[in-house]
Amino acid sequence: MPSVNDTATAPELTSLQQRVAREIVALVRRDNRVTGDHLTEVHIAQHIGTSRSPVQSALRHLAHLGVLQQDANRGYFLRVDAKHWDGPVASLLSSDDPLYLRIAEDRQSKELPDEVTEAELMRRYGVARSTLRKVLSRISEEGWIEQSMGHGWRFLAMIDSPDAYEESYLFRQFIEPGGLIGPSFMPVAHELKQLRNEQQRIVDGGYQTMTPIELFEANSHFHETLAEWSNNRFVLQSVRRINQLRRLVEYRQASRRGARHTQASEHLEILDAIEKQDFVLAASLMRSHLDGARRGKLRGTGVFSPSSS
Repeated sequence: MPSVNDTATAPELTSLQQRVAREIVALVRRDNRVTGDHLTEVHIAQHIGTSRSPVQSALRHLAHLGVLQQDANRGYFLRVDAKHWDGPVASLLSSDDPLYLRIAEDRQSKELPDEVTEAELMRRYGVARSTLRKVLSRISEEGWIEQSMGHGWRFLAMIDSPDAYEESYLFRQFIEPGGLIGPSFMPVAHELKQLRNEQQRIVDGGYQTMTPIELFEANSHFHETLAEWSNNRFVLQSVRRINQLRRLVEYRQASRRGARHTQASEHLEILDAIEKQDFVLAASLMRSHLDGARRGKLRGTGVFSPSSS
């Protein structure tokens, strides 16, 4: 069994597997999991929105780092409390794939056209086809590019301008409050308690210490859980899709940590209203919350310029 600090010989991960591993770390730390807790491949794959194959590779990697332990018959269990994961997983969380970030930056700054070929991208970034395809596969999984004929790729709609950013928030103001007052809305008590603990952790200092991935995942989890409580598949699908599209922009706003504290406090107010069964108030608070976030983030400078990353 490797020691908790034995990272030197950890197997190399693909870009997709690295992302999945980071999101598993964010999930475990967000839920404040403890030694002995069971992590199931199916649950993680469903939560992240990927297949089980990269999840399996990511779990093996985390086991090699010493924070998980594998049982041949039952899967993976925490070997170390989540609060002690900082050291072992530091290198995993320290940076994202440089090629992925460059493509994202160039697309957001409109330096890449809607349609590109692999040959063009290989020349532009000076990488091998195998390296490029790993990153394009990740981008495809995130939903902002799709493969076309031959070796061509077509970029899909993403939040790449102030106008698109504002439109995404206006769309959410239509969808999310409506889900809270729909006839099938039904909160789940243990999930509400979990959300409250997550958001309270952010308010109590997590907004200063949590990684951008963890902050984004906690935010997404809050909004997607409330959408799931609507028991309306289209509300949930819409919220999940928007979260995929806004991931890059939200990472780039990670330095605005004071806003994360405000957002988490407002999340707690919404949960208070839901717990009191005052869904009309919850919807009103959600609408105000989204409008405040829209106004605050659009006032930020450099969100869509390369210097803001």
